[in-house]
Amino acid sequence: MTFVALLDANVLWSAPLRDTILRAARRDLFRPAWTEAILAEVAGSLKRRRPDLDPERIDRTVGIIHTKFPAALVEGYEALIPIMQNDQGDRHVLAAAVRAGAQVIVTSNVRDFPAAACSPYDIDIQPPDEFLCHLWHLRPPAMAQILREQAADLHKPPQTPRQVLDTLERSVPTFVATALQSQYGPWDS
Repeated sequence: MTFVALLDANVLWSAPLRDTILRAARRDLFRPAWTEAILAEVAGSLKRRRPDLDPERIDRTVGIIHTKFPAALVEGYEALIPIMQNDQGDRHVLAAAVRAGAQVIVTSNVRDFPAAACSPYDIDIQPPDEFLCHLWHLRPPAMAQILREQAADLHKPPQTPRQVLDTLERSVPTFVATALQSQYGPWDS
């Protein structure tokens, strides 16, 4: 059985990062979890931060996430929010992780989830770079194939796996270095 990882909104904002992580979930490297509130935060934040993007495309992307991963939606966590001891703005995230039985929360806001608040629930907090490195070490051939498929599916503009890695390097540099140093290259074709 695969482990459960609750994905915070900030991990789903970047299209390339989101694509890599969700492709890993489709390969059953982990089971994703999120809430309606998390997905609403993704859509709202993208609309505010990226006014150049069509709001309908953002909503369509969130809809596709819902459709592709229906079992990822966590419900019934709201009663747990008041007892969570992490940052008030992210208590809903920890509560949802507890309800989902998640082993890890993947977030860029690590400081909002102190160990004292998460350890009673045996939940680890990992930034996306660390999370993807763990997935790489669990199944390097699968992760290498994910990166190749991600590149092959890009058409506007077309990209090589190396170009995908170059894009990802901004948000997950250690993961990219791990992939580049692996035996699973070359990445330029």
